[in-house]
Amino acid sequence: MYKKKRILLCGVGIAMMLGGCSEMDNKTTNNDNEKGNEAHAVPSSETLVSVQDYTGEGYALPYGKETDKLAEENRDQIENTAIKFFKKQYKTDVYIHNVVGALDGATIFVESKEEPHFYTYAVVPINEQEKKVMADNIWVDEFKVENAIKGGLYQMIFPEEFKNLNTYLESLEAKGEVTGKTKETLQSVGGHGYMTPYYFIALTSKEEAIQPVYDLYISNPDESIENLHNAYNGELFAPENFKINIQLFMNDKHANPSVDLFNQITKELEDMSEIPKGTYSFSLNDNFIDEQSAEGAKDNSLKRSYPDYIIKE
Repeated sequence: MYKKKRILLCGVGIAMMLGGCSEMDNKTTNNDNEKGNEAHAVPSSETLVSVQDYTGEGYALPYGKETDKLAEENRDQIENTAIKFFKKQYKTDVYIHNVVGALDGATIFVESKEEPHFYTYAVVPINEQEKKVMADNIWVDEFKVENAIKGGLYQMIFPEEFKNLNTYLESLEAKGEVTGKTKETLQSVGGHGYMTPYYFIALTSKEEAIQPVYDLYISNPDESIENLHNAYNGELFAPENFKINIQLFMNDKHANPSVDLFNQITKELEDMSEIPKGTYSFSLNDNFIDEQSAEGAKDNSLKRSYPDYIIKE
């Protein structure tokens, strides 16, 4: 069953957007995970829009034209099923922000209502020939959902460190040279776990430090933050298993990514000591994002990533 689900996930296309099918097949290999995280289709100039204007409109998955119509016709059923699924399986109340048709199914983008805060997605199979939506067969990539929750928990138990990181990135935007994605984009086509307009967290399968926190949360979603923090096993922390992927865009629609600005931000990130521990990558893009894939990376993007990460231990 797991193999069938993995194949379907690749078929609906969501895996390519959120890390590539190769990532699922190589979860234990850090290098393969990084290659997957950076995979993206080369955007067409006809589908590029300003990141400030993008809200997820125009986003599409392969072969989803007909299934998208069927999903929309059965949207109430799909949404109700997804809400019940996440409450039962993950003890989490979620908002349903978007349903996108794809090959043999529809992808449902969700956001948790409360902490731990995260974005993720589920898949509902659709039989296009029979025009049948099989909402009761809803499923998720368990690895991705669990790590989405773990990322949210990581933020919960280290609030000051994340506040410092967020304050810094917000200050960069306030200066008017760079910007992040819109909140609507995260909601409509996010799905990357714990996300802000500027970054998302990705955990590898080798991560062990936050696992006891996750286990405690799933057993008791009302557990206090203090007890969740106490469950964290810092002795098992390894920075390579906590990846914080920062992505910024030039604020000016006519500007290419600035080398001087990229170097400045990279240096400032290197010098910061009171931000979350982990492995940081950083990319600076021009102002445009591909509306069909929600990707901003292009040939002119400036990147600090594998194998030259910024490490915080």
